[in-house]
Amino acid sequence: MIDDEILLKKRFEELASRSRNKGIWVFSDFLSTAQQSVLMSMRLPYSFELQGGYEGAERRVACFGSVEDCGYECVPDFVCIKIQPVAQKFADELTHRDFFGSVMALGLKREVLGDIIVYGNCGYLFCKEEISAYIRENLTSVKRTTVSCTEVAAPPEISVAPPEISEIIVASQRLDALVCAVYGFSRSTAKELIEQGKVSVNSVVTLRADLVVEEHGTVSVRGSGRFIFEGILRKTKKDRLRAAVRVYK
Repeated sequence: MIDDEILLKKRFEELASRSRNKGIWVFSDFLSTAQQSVLMSMRLPYSFELQGGYEGAERRVACFGSVEDCGYECVPDFVCIKIQPVAQKFADELTHRDFFGSVMALGLKREVLGDIIVYGNCGYLFCKEEISAYIRENLTSVKRTTVSCTEVAAPPEISVAPPEISEIIVASQRLDALVCAVYGFSRSTAKELIEQGKVSVNSVVTLRADLVVEEHGTVSVRGSGRFIFEGILRKTKKDRLRAAVRVYK
């Protein structure tokens, strides 16, 4: 694991140096939240931004450069593919797992694939531009449903809108308390997940169960999902806290 992190840091340094030396935007593969955390912890002396195709994307590409250094706006090297049943009337009900499994069955590496948004029984897949044609030509079915693939500008706006606000009761703004309240874990389970490096806040992995999560912070829990902590609404009669969250299903 340590060797992998060292290699990842070297890769980021190479991409950043190439951008600075050539005066062009240079892009990484799609990064997991853990990999984004490594990048954020490096404090490179070079400019970069993370983009995943929509606000709140989980898997994102690191774009090294800046308008000042490169002289032009960043245009990330990934596209969005709409995967839709050829005949919706006879299609199976398709889930994220169905779309993901069918795409991975093409023999692709995970790092060339971003998020998959499911909306209206269609899948919207973000992928590196270099493999777009291959996916469009070879992905012909999902589950038992025949599908067609077309490149689109973006998923429907409604499909990537933040979830509706829901309310939870918590003892404090501590990370472990919020994770417990959102997912129904025991305090010991939440603490264990955090100490195992399976929880990140704003794409940065933290091992601190007592971390105070700030308003609008995004918390990701590996294997469970993610949520946005929108802040404390008020105290309850029992002196606990009623908080607002947006939970991604």
